[in-house]
Order: sequence, then C-alpha cells, then structure tokens
Amino acid sequence: MIPPHGPKLVDRVLDDAQRRDVLEKTKGLPHVRLDEGSISDVENIATGVFSPLAGFMGREDFHHVLNEMRLSNDIPWTIPIVLDVDKGEAARLKAGRDVVLADEEGDPVAVLHLEEKYDYDREEMARKVLGTTDSAHPGAAKVLGLKDVLLSGKIDLFREAPTPYGRFKLSPRETRVLFKEKGWRTVAGFQPSGTLHLGRESMRKPALAFTDGLFLSPVVEKKKKGAAKDEVILASCEEHMKDPYWKQRAVMAVLQLQTRHAGPREAVFHALIRKNFGCTHIIIDRDRAGAGNYYHPFAAQDIFEEFPDLGIVPLFFRGDDRDPSHE
Repeated sequence: MIPPHGPKLVDRVLDDAQRRDVLEKTKGLPHVRLDEGSISDVENIATGVFSPLAGFMGREDFHHVLNEMRLSNDIPWTIPIVLDVDKGEAARLKAGRDVVLADEEGDPVAVLHLEEKYDYDREEMARKVLGTTDSAHPGAAKVLGLKDVLLSGKIDLFREAPTPYGRFKLSPRETRVLFKEKGWRTVAGFQPSGTLHLGRESMRKPALAFTDGLFLSPVVEKKKKGAAKDEVILASCEEHMKDPYWKQRAVMAVLQLQTRHAGPREAVFHALIRKNFGCTHIIIDRDRAGAGNYYHPFAAQDIFEEFPDLGIVPLFFRGDDRDPSHE
C-alpha cells in the first residue's frame, strides 16, 4: 500500500490511561479556547490526516510553506497549519510549558506542548497562500482576520468533538485497513464540491479504469455562502452508495476540514491528505477549491507540475462538471 506522506502516519490520540494522566497534570494550566475550524485542525493532526505534522507549525516551517510550498525538510506541503492568539493571551503563555486547548464552552480537547510564539505578516500570508489580499475573497478575509501571534508545538488529543457525522467518519488507519481487506492496491480519492450528479459521474467511473476502488470523501464544515449544505451533500452521497455497482467499487467517509479557498495550493493539500488515507490517485476537477474568479479554471491542475515528488497520481478532468439543472 502507498506509504503515508512523510512517510509515517502520525498518532497523537491519547488512550484512556494516558488521558487520565495528562488531564491530571494539566490542572491549573492556562487554557486557550478554539473555534470549530481550529478544533478540526487539532483532530486532523492527531489522527494522522495531516501527517507528517505532529502539531501546529513553527516559524521555520511556516515561512518555508509560504515561500517554497514545502516544509523545512523539503517535504511538499502547501497550506500553513497554524494556531493564532491575541497578544494579551500570548503574553501569559510560556514556551516550554503545556497549554490546554479547549472548545468554545471551555472543555479540554487537547494539550499543546508549546515550543514557540512568533509574529507574522497576515497580508504576506494571504498574498502568498491565496494570491490576493482582497477581503472579498473568503479565504483572504479569514487570514486577514487572524490574531496577532502564532503558537507552535506538538499536540496530544484528549477527545474528538461530538459531531452529527460520526457514523460517516473513518481515520487514515481505518481506511487503510478497509482498502486492504477489499484487496484494493490502487484507490482514487474524490472530494465532491457539491451534490453528486451526472456531471460528476463522468469523472468517477473513468477513474476506475486506473484504480481498483474509489474513496468518496466529502468535506463537512461551515461552508461559504451559497455552497451546498453538508446534509444535502451527504444525502446525495448516501443515495449514490445504494447503487450495487458503487457498493462494490467505492467506500465513503467524511472529512471534517476547514476550507481555505486556496485554489491550486489547496488542490495539492487535498492530494496529500488523501494520500494519508491510502489513496494512490486523486481526481482533480477544474476550479478545485476556488473562490469566484480569483484563479484560472485549470490552475488547480497546472500546479501539480511543480510537485513530481508528491507520491500520489492526480487524475485531471478538464470538462465542466457543474450540474446543468442549476444553471
């Protein structure tokens, strides 16, 4: 089976005994509350979705990703995975000490082994990752609204956040076992950007000419205005999986992931994530992870020429897969 990106799956999920021990040690430690997107980043780090990352990026990796689209050890990586806090909050935290990461209600989710606090330029981050500082771009607006200081360090996860999509979730370790049980040596990852329809059928079936199976992996999150709701996308995927052909040839699992709307950089990011799940190929359609007219329709495909060492094969579909009934 294809090795993970890095090439080892990260596992930062504490077992029951470890959890009790660490929770006892964290009493009295400072807490930092996370929003939904940052909590999903924590979970994706801990469960190996973001392998080889074992925590939030430090200054060196952050700037390498901005400027080189690689980590400081030269491993391809295109999206900064960072944790932001305001200056007042950063001032009460000390490098070399642990910090409890909590949800919006204040309940502990993980512990951050704080290694570094550093300043950064939000406009530079937006310009280099997203190609624009225009606040009308949803990703740029989010970056420009980040807090002043970034925290770095490895994390350990106490628990995954409750989700209505739990029955659809699988970790990279679980999908790799499942693919092996099915006898699949090659797997094409497909992340639908909306509900499944005949236009997207023309991408899924041809992909199986190159692979043994399909990994249908819709993203669930707070989506940009106008995007199909998670429930609608999942309902279309479930209906799709009732077909006897797809029951045999496909596996479905959701991915909780905050979208950065980073176009070409995010397309590569999607490929690396699906590689960790065990995919050998990934379907990349036009306008992948785009936002309005900020990126050329095929920018998300052309960028793969810069990464001959990804270890996963992109399958490009140049046609327009939009549902004609929605035009």
